[in-house]
Amino acid sequence: MKIFNTYSRSLEEFKPLNAGRIRMFVCGPTVYDFIHVGNARTFIIFDSFAKYLEESGFEVFYLQNITDIDDKIINRAREIGIEPEELSDRFYREFRKDMTALRVDSISLYAKSTLYIKEIISQIEVLYRKGFAYDSDDGIYFSVKKFSDFGKLSGQDMSQIRHGVRIDLSESKRDPEDFVLWKKHREGEPYWDSPWGPGRPGWHIEDTAITSSLFGDEYDIHGGAVDLIFPHHEAEIAQMRSISGKKFLSHYWMHSGLLKMGSEKMSKSLGNFVKVREALTRYTGEQLRFFFLNSKYSSDLAYSDELMISSNEALSRIQNAFMNLRNISSDTGSFKLDSKKMIAEFRNLLDNNFDTRSVFSLLMEKVTEINRNIGDISRESAKDILEIFHFIDRIFAILKTDESEYHISKLIESIIELRQTFRKEKDFQHSDMIRKMLEDSGIHIEDSGDSVRWRIE
Repeated sequence: MKIFNTYSRSLEEFKPLNAGRIRMFVCGPTVYDFIHVGNARTFIIFDSFAKYLEESGFEVFYLQNITDIDDKIINRAREIGIEPEELSDRFYREFRKDMTALRVDSISLYAKSTLYIKEIISQIEVLYRKGFAYDSDDGIYFSVKKFSDFGKLSGQDMSQIRHGVRIDLSESKRDPEDFVLWKKHREGEPYWDSPWGPGRPGWHIEDTAITSSLFGDEYDIHGGAVDLIFPHHEAEIAQMRSISGKKFLSHYWMHSGLLKMGSEKMSKSLGNFVKVREALTRYTGEQLRFFFLNSKYSSDLAYSDELMISSNEALSRIQNAFMNLRNISSDTGSFKLDSKKMIAEFRNLLDNNFDTRSVFSLLMEKVTEINRNIGDISRESAKDILEIFHFIDRIFAILKTDESEYHISKLIESIIELRQTFRKEKDFQHSDMIRKMLEDSGIHIEDSGDSVRWRIE
């Protein structure tokens, strides 16, 4: 398996630190509002990646943090007149509902930042003792100049570092690029006691405190959206490596591209976003998953209703082929597909930097063949071909396999059985009426002697 490593800017052979076991961390949401579909794209990509790692035989511990204390949470809670903890708890629950609707279920643990205050303080103490952190009027800051590799992940020269990208601009800092580790208490804000007085953690230190508690000083994979590379991921590296003295925090860095509305990044700060909750009133979780996964994970992707409609049509062909194969009852038919060979081809594509776009391109070719030959497939061949779809769904979760579809299929078969009764009684008026009703609903019938094949168009 090869992964494009942002840190080395190259495609690398993936070698886990411990044979057969993978520890993966992905930055989670700041829970002050409903997440938008841009956030969802990242979570869906890494959910499918984790599922593929497990499908490949690895034992995966997938960790995601929850930022439940932050300026945004405090400011929003103040606006609506509730406590920050109540706000963050509310939107954490809403976030989990969205994840369930999107079939994101591979995360081993969601870790709330406020449960790791002790670990956060401990890390800051080490940084302070080693000379990487300093005290100022409004907080404890990390001195970026003390860490020579700062900027390596993003490829920035220290002299060209961009300032103010979710970094607290403060006159108390020694250098503009320094970032806050601990914010000293301000009136009306939550706080915890620390060696530097009451206060709360900065954004970046939360993640390394969580990962070091559960993974140790270094681990296999760190994921997130590309806009987190600077300064967030740079800060994580600087913090943890300054503490551990090791060469790596994460050995592989994977970054998903941005979701765009027109030419701009989808962002709450720009006001050009669509909440997942809103999108789910128009599209299913499977439709959103397919749209996001049917693209190169590291590339930017445009989002619009027009593009979603086109994507949904492609997914419908896949889902209909799946349902039609499940409904085949004939013992005759000459069309076959080698499921083992197909799955091996899919694996080869996914092993090449998780190339989901090529997987769906190949799948659509085969779906076209299946739909074209659906009347010439035996029950035994259908069972074999369905293994391809089960493999796809275990990783991508785009097929509807619940009991409601089973019952719909049984209802259609009962209607067809009633039609067969009319045909046997030569009541062609009612027989033809049922056929027309079914075809008006997109269900095509093929009569072959005493047997009937049906498929969803």
